[in-house]
Amino acid sequence: MISNRSKLPGTGTTIFSVMSKLAEEHKAINLSQGFPDYDCDPKLIDFVAQALKDGYNQYAPMAGMPALRELIADKVTSLYQTDYNPDTEVTITAGGTQAIFTALTATIQAGDEVIIFEPAYDSYAPTIKMLGGLVKSYEMSPPNYEIDWDMVKKLFSSSTKMIILNSPQNPTGHILAEKDIEALIKLVKGTDVLILSDEVYEHLVYDGKKHLSMASYPELKERSFIAASFGKLLHATGWKVGYCLAPAGLMQEFRKIHQFNVFSVNTPMQVAITNYLKDSSVYLGLPDFFQQKRDFFRNLLRETKFDLLPCNGSYFQCVTYDRISEESDTDLAMRLITETRVASIPVSAFYTRNTDHRVLRFCFAKKQETLEIAVQRLMKL
Repeated sequence: MISNRSKLPGTGTTIFSVMSKLAEEHKAINLSQGFPDYDCDPKLIDFVAQALKDGYNQYAPMAGMPALRELIADKVTSLYQTDYNPDTEVTITAGGTQAIFTALTATIQAGDEVIIFEPAYDSYAPTIKMLGGLVKSYEMSPPNYEIDWDMVKKLFSSSTKMIILNSPQNPTGHILAEKDIEALIKLVKGTDVLILSDEVYEHLVYDGKKHLSMASYPELKERSFIAASFGKLLHATGWKVGYCLAPAGLMQEFRKIHQFNVFSVNTPMQVAITNYLKDSSVYLGLPDFFQQKRDFFRNLLRETKFDLLPCNGSYFQCVTYDRISEESDTDLAMRLITETRVASIPVSAFYTRNTDHRVLRFCFAKKQETLEIAVQRLMKL
C-alpha cells in the first residue's frame, strides 16, 4: 500500500453529505442540506438555453464575464452605497465556498492565526489548517448566539491575520447588528488584520431588518474579502456560481490563486445570470419569499415538542429538544432519520471542539407540502 501523509488527518466526509446520503437510504425528507426542493424560475432556464444556442460555450475571462461583473458592481452600489471597480475588484467564482477557499489560500501562511465564530460553516477550519494556519475559535451559545467582543479581543495576538464572519449565519440564522459592526471597527483599527465576510445569505434577512455588509463601512471594506453566492439568490445551488468582492490590492492576490484553482467559471450560466438579474425584483423580493416559508415552518413546529431558537436570516431554523430527549444532537439526528424519516443537521458538527448544546438545524427552503409532511412526522416524537 502506498504511504501518503494526509494534510487533513482528522477530517472525514462533511456532515451534509453524510446526512443527505442517510436521508436517501431511508427515504427521509431531507431538511438537512441547504438546498430547495423546488425549481428555479423557468425564465432563468430559458436564458441558459439561449446562451447555449448563442454560442457562449467556451472559456469565460478568468475574472468572469465583464457584463456580469458590471451588474454585480451596480447591484452593490445600489444596495450598500459603495463602489467596486468591476475590472479590478469583482471576480466570478465557482460558488461561495470556492471564493472562501481562494481568499484564505491567497492570504494565510504557516503560523497565521484566524479567528472564526462557531458554530461555523464547516469549510473554514479545515482550509485554515490545510494552509498551516491556526484556528482561534470564539464559541457562541444558544439561544441568541451573541458575540462578546471583549472576549474576541482576548483572542488577538501578534499572529492574528484574519477574522472570518458570516452574516446571516449558517447554521444559527444570527445576523450582525450595528453594535457588532461598531465593536469590529474598533477592534481592527490600527491593525493589518484582514476580514473574510461570508455573505452568501445577504438577501435572506427578515422582520424588516437589513443586512449589514462589510462593503458599507469604509474602515472594514478596505480590509475585506466578501464572498457571495448566486445559488441562494436563484434557487439554483447546483450551478455553483458565486463571486468575491475585495479592494484591488487584495483582489490581485485572490486572482493569482483563482487562475490556477478554477481559472474561469461556467460561461453560459454567467450570461444567463446577467440577463436574469437585470430585473432587480428577483433579489429584492427574496426576504418576503423566505420569511413566508420561515413563518409557516415555525408555526408548524410550535405543534411539536421542539423549542424554537431565533431565526433572523438564512433559510435555517434551529431548535432545542430538552422536552424530547437527553441524547446528543448527533444521536437524535440519526434517530430522526430512521424513526421519523426526517433529516436534520446536528449543530455540534459546526464546532471544532466537542461542543454539544443539543441543537438541531432544519432547512426550510422547501415546498409548503414538504414542510407539512416533515412536521407531521416530527409530531410523533
